[in-house]
Order: sequence, then C-alpha cells, then structure tokens
Amino acid sequence: MSLEPRQVLAADGTVIDRREPDVSTLATMYAAMTEARLYDRKASALQRQGRLATYAPYEGQEASQVGAVAPLAPEDWLVASYRDAAAMHLHGYPWKNLLLTRMGDERGGHPPEGVNVTPPSITVGGHMIHAVGIAWAEKLKGTGAVALTMFGDGATSEGDFHEAMNFAGVYHVPTVFFCQNNGWAISMPRSRQTASRTIAQKADAYGLPGVLVDGNDVLAVAEVVAEAVDRARAGEGPTLIEALTYRVQGHTTADDDRRYRAREEAAGWLARDPLERVRLWLERHGAWDEARQSGIEAEASRRIEAAVAEAEALESLSAGEIFDAMFDEPTAPLAVQRHRAERSAR
Repeated sequence: MSLEPRQVLAADGTVIDRREPDVSTLATMYAAMTEARLYDRKASALQRQGRLATYAPYEGQEASQVGAVAPLAPEDWLVASYRDAAAMHLHGYPWKNLLLTRMGDERGGHPPEGVNVTPPSITVGGHMIHAVGIAWAEKLKGTGAVALTMFGDGATSEGDFHEAMNFAGVYHVPTVFFCQNNGWAISMPRSRQTASRTIAQKADAYGLPGVLVDGNDVLAVAEVVAEAVDRARAGEGPTLIEALTYRVQGHTTADDDRRYRAREEAAGWLARDPLERVRLWLERHGAWDEARQSGIEAEASRRIEAAVAEAEALESLSAGEIFDAMFDEPTAPLAVQRHRAERSAR
C-alpha cells in the first residue's frame, strides 16, 4: 500500500493531476457537508442548554462522513458509531431519530422501514463485528449488498477490531472498514495507540488491502470508498480505509480538549477545512456565492429546526411503555418490574 494519502482536491481548492469533477456532484456534496456542520453545532448548543445528553461533535470530519456514504446504494448497510450522525443522516437516518437517541428515547433507535442503518453504537469498536455479520448474511443470501462500518482510531486498539478484520478476511465478506483517524482517542494521541506507521497497513496481517486517504478531501474519500464497495460487491472481499482527519472540538461535550491539545495543532488543521476547499473550487467554477450559501444554510436550518421541534414534541413513554419498547415478550421477573414501575409512577 502507498504511505501517501490519496488526494483529489487540495486545501486551496485545486484539483490534483486529474479531470475536474462534475459541478453538480460537488455542489450536492457541499450542501450535505454544510447541513452536517449546522446540525453538529445545533446539537452541541442543545446539549449546553440541557436539551440533549452528552454529545460527540464531529466538526472537521464532514468530508470523511459524506464522502464515505456517497458511493453506497440504498440496499447497502451503514454500521456507524456515536460520532457519525452526518453519515447516518445521508444514508437515510432522520435527524429526528438522531436527536431522540441523544435524549435517551429508545424510539430514536427505530429508523424508517427500508433504511439500512443500524442505531449509533456507543460501545467503542463493538459494532464492527455486527457489520461483518450483516455482510456475511448478505453474502449468503446473494443480494450483492455491502456493509460499511465507521470507527475512530481509538477503536483499532480494541480486540473487536482485530476479530472483525480477521473474520472478514477469512470468509471474504463484503465489508468496508472505514477508520476516521482524527488523531485522538479522547485524550490519547494516535502516537500512543500503535507503533504502526499507519492504521491502513494493519490490513496486511489479515490478507486484505489497506488504503490511506486525505479524510478532509470529500472527492478522494468518495473515490476510495467507491473502489472498495465495487471490490466487495464483485466478491473480492473486504478493504480497510484510513481517512486522516481531525475533530475540531473535544471528544464530547463533557470533555475539555484544552487540557491535552495544543492550540497550534488545531490551527494547522483549520487551514485544511473540508468545506472550505470545496467552496473555493465551486466559487472558481461559478457555482458558489454568498446568496447560494445563504440559501443552502436557510434550507438546512429549516430541516434541522423542524426535526428538533418534532423530537421535543413527542410525549415521553410511560413507565410501562419503556418496557414494551425494549421487550416483545418480557420474562416473568420483568413483568413484575413493569407492574411495579407503573404503580410507582401513578
């Protein structure tokens, strides 16, 4: 594998050594990234207002999330983590449901029928095994569907990562492993996660290809994921992709990243902002101006605010309904607990 990350769109908005991309495609990606950033900032604000539980911001990683999901077909699966709201939404998971999960409402974990997205995984790394299982099932059924699983660099230190990679390699399942390497696992720097020069090269040990990509370049991300998806769909097995990116905010809203990250580090990454490089390209090709920007933001804000209003308007589940939402046929002890909960709530 190459130790140089794949790149299509440089930080200054110029295309590197290839044909210019389609204006409409890049404009659509830019709109999706803009909406993703607005949602992220809105959710962070809601948490500070006490309207959401602890929230994991992803600002700075929009290109990784939008680019990774763009090549997927509706029948493909997305198995993502708690920091992947942008990717989940682009593949059909409503903002309302994502908000409900952060409100502690189990109804957030029920996506619309036909949306092949699992609820966000809170357990670090555990969902990769689920993705492999889903992909294996699709392979056995002969559907041609692929499972894309997203995780951070910290998750690669979990045993689940290695078990999932090993199983996927042995059974040749159609899985795309997508690591968003944002440099930090809470306060643990990537340099203390592994002595390996890259995460992508860990694929060699499991007999599958590893790819390194500029995670702030939405075109490069979409390109390498499309190649991995095509490979998986053709029966050629899994791929590990490492996207080099950065989270601008803390690990969660309960975290103070000033205690472990130098301000200079963030400043360097801000100069590589994933939205800015696309905006520069669009502007150069007459497809962006302030009026268009305002329109994109206004429409996105309208959808986000509507989702907030809808989520907050739902009546809370009763004590008994909480049990009903979790268990189809509760055991005898759970039935007793349900009765007691209802009685104490009166």
